[in-house]
Amino acid sequence: MPKTDSMLAILWMLQSGKKITAKQISEKLEMNIRTVYRYIDTISTSGVPIISEPGHNGGYTLLNQFIEVPLFFDVGEQTSLFHAAVFAEEAGYYGGEPLKRAISKLSNYSNQEQERVVNHHLSSLEVIRQLRPHSLEPLLKELEHAIAEGYSVKMIYNKKGENKKHERMVDPHKMLYWNNKWYMIGFCHLRSDLRSFRVDRIQEVLRTEKTFSRPENFSARDFFMKNLLPAIEDKEGIIRMVIKGDEHSLNDVCEHWFLGHYVQEKESNQAVFLLEEEIAHTYIPHLLVPYGKSIQIVEPVSLKKRLVDVLSELITFHQE
Repeated sequence: MPKTDSMLAILWMLQSGKKITAKQISEKLEMNIRTVYRYIDTISTSGVPIISEPGHNGGYTLLNQFIEVPLFFDVGEQTSLFHAAVFAEEAGYYGGEPLKRAISKLSNYSNQEQERVVNHHLSSLEVIRQLRPHSLEPLLKELEHAIAEGYSVKMIYNKKGENKKHERMVDPHKMLYWNNKWYMIGFCHLRSDLRSFRVDRIQEVLRTEKTFSRPENFSARDFFMKNLLPAIEDKEGIIRMVIKGDEHSLNDVCEHWFLGHYVQEKESNQAVFLLEEEIAHTYIPHLLVPYGKSIQIVEPVSLKKRLVDVLSELITFHQE
């Protein structure tokens, strides 16, 4: 372990506020006890207020004021960092190895009481990991560096439903994770406009020497959601959709990532939505079929008929 890491580890152990002996530090960090004495001296010389008590019941402690320095994390903060790492891994976070090293250091530098409490909290959480066809880590890392340093990139991109490869020059503004997918939001030189690109459709990324300045206060979230869920104001063909059903199912419908955006009124057994007619007749029946008899379309009649058509098509398909 590097010298700086070893000294930081000793500080972590002293942070508990309890006396700790050189022998305990030596055993915990697997280092020679003489090395421990040398590192303690070095830390003290640097200005850290270590109190040394000799004798049978002696040991090392820190002044209480120094224990409160923000360098150290309390048990709640440590637990939150461990939990965040679990969720980051599930999301396919591209900094996996550095994150593992950081979490390992956090664990190694904790005192015994902190370890005991944190481990109890960690055992209460599990995250189900989804299977991923391939790792996006190299692409995500390259894009993140380009975004942080303000470099334009050339990339080979496959559009949805196409096998043809497209070359694009893009100023990458931000990366975004939504609905189990990674996206890059950036200015496309071909379209002369902002675009979103799914990272799993990017075949190759090459950083160029060209630099750019990201717009001030740019929000990838606002751009993405505006394009995903466009506003209905000033649009033609808007219809009023009324659904009734049991409270649990109706709440589930109203909390759907798409439908929830268009809720206008909601009661315990009925909800009103405003939607574009084409969208309603194309997508809504398929979204509502899984709810079975727990919900029912009240209006418009045309949407009820469309739902019946969808169900009839499904029955015919499975009977063949």
